[in-house]
Formats: sequence, C-alpha cells, structure tokens
Amino acid sequence: MLNNSQKESYRQDGFVVVPNTISIENLKAMTIELDNWIEESKRHTENYGETLNGKARFDLEAGHCSETPKLRRVANPVDISKAFRDVLFKGPAIDAVVDLIGPNVKFHHCKLNIKLPGMKTRVDYHQDHPFDVHTNDDHITLLVLLDDMNENNGCLRVLKGSHLGPRYSHYEGDEFVGKVNRKIQQKCQQEAVNIEGRAGDICLMSTWCLHGGTENSSNNPRRMLICDLTSSDNYPLMEPMVPSVYTGKIVAGKVSRNVRFREGVIELPKHYKSDSFFGAQGQKGVQKETM
Repeated sequence: MLNNSQKESYRQDGFVVVPNTISIENLKAMTIELDNWIEESKRHTENYGETLNGKARFDLEAGHCSETPKLRRVANPVDISKAFRDVLFKGPAIDAVVDLIGPNVKFHHCKLNIKLPGMKTRVDYHQDHPFDVHTNDDHITLLVLLDDMNENNGCLRVLKGSHLGPRYSHYEGDEFVGKVNRKIQQKCQQEAVNIEGRAGDICLMSTWCLHGGTENSSNNPRRMLICDLTSSDNYPLMEPMVPSVYTGKIVAGKVSRNVRFREGVIELPKHYKSDSFFGAQGQKGVQKETM
C-alpha cells in the first residue's frame, strides 16, 4: 500500500499523508450519516446519546442551537454506524497501517472532530499517547478527511519529528488538562506544519506527535474521522478515555497472546469528567439548563 518514500517520511517526520485512499462510495456513506447527525443535533439543547462509560456520544459547542448547530464531536461512530465500520475495520486505510506497524493490528477507539463554519472549536497542542497509555509505541492515529482540509478551515498542524521525543506532561499541577504547557504550545504554533488535503485522503500519525489546530475561519466545513490503532501485542495500561464496543477488535492479522513492552517511564492521565477532551482543554460546551 505504502511506498518506501512514504514509510521513510513516517519514520522521520512522525506522519505521512496518503492521497485518494477512501473510495467515493465510502466517503459519501460517511458524510450522509454525519449530515444526518448534524441535523438531529438541532433538536437538542445539551450533549446527548450515551457511550459505554456513560458520557454523551454527541458533544455540542457553546452557542449551539437549532438555527446554528455546533456539533463538535461524535464519540465512536463505529458503535452506531456501518458506514464508519466499513472504513475503519477493513480496506486501504487499514492496509496502510499494516505497512507501518506490522501484520497484526487492532482497533482501540475512534471519534469525529467537526469544525463547521462559525464554530470556535480549536485543538490545543498535545500528544495522543498520553490520553491512552499503551505498553509500546506501535500506536497510530489514523485521520480520514471527510472534507477538503486547509489552513482556512482549521487544518491539522503537526510538529515534525516530535514523535522522537521528549515526552511531555499534559498536567497543570495535579489536573490533567490534555495539552502541553504554554512554552511548548508557542513552539508548536511557530514551527508546526499544515497538513492539507482533499476529502478521501488519509494521514497516518504517530501518537507521540505534537499536533493541534485552529478554529475554522472559512465558509466550508472541516470534518475529520480520527482512529487509534495498535499492533496486536500492544496493550492499554488503563481503561480507554473513549471506550467502544469494538475496543480490542482485530482488524488485520490475528490476536497476540504476547505483550510487548518498551522500557521507559510514562505519565498516566486522569479520566476527565467532561464528555470530550475539549472540556479537559478548557473549551466550553453547551450549558445544561437549570430549573
């Protein structure tokens, strides 16, 4: 699936963009499903739906209303949609992951991040691995572009080579805030590169890469499917932040009875109380009505 140049880019930079990976049919099926969820969200005034750990599946940005829907995240769409299972459990995106971490791959969790025109949602710089700590580093974040993505509509930005170290704390004092400190944020803002592409492209990124993104300042949506995948001998050291009914599902190869460890010291996160990590990063969602 991947050529040697693409594999080398991943090893050196910590990420690689693979164009024209998702078929038009699969892309259309996912966007129809998402359009329906955005329409459904207009009938709600607070976060709704339920996941395995009791948190809301559909997370709304502050200011959401029927006239201006601001659905910003859907947790584990694979739990409720075949269209997303068809992309994340088989096919070329999974083939590309196999090329990077070996023949045996398992699914951990996924989510949709949504930036509609007029929304203020941003992503402060962070690494993904500290949210769901595992026994080794064969752990990839697969990003599927559902819309064309560029700087104007809040594209992903990644600090090249940051997967090689160091490992940064995502705490402020004793509070897990899901982002690195202000000094490292500023470094990323100055040096990170834009990840731009077309709908149907994918990006494969090490979960140790520092990455973030600005708000959508355009009139075009920026919707992206995000999936954590690991080698089958890579095991979580804690319950998932966003558990799925499919967590641990083998999507390529076979299950491993061995657990592979890498040497080192890793900071464990705390489970955040908010429905999504946007709350952990300090971004407000809709406020529940009080009587």
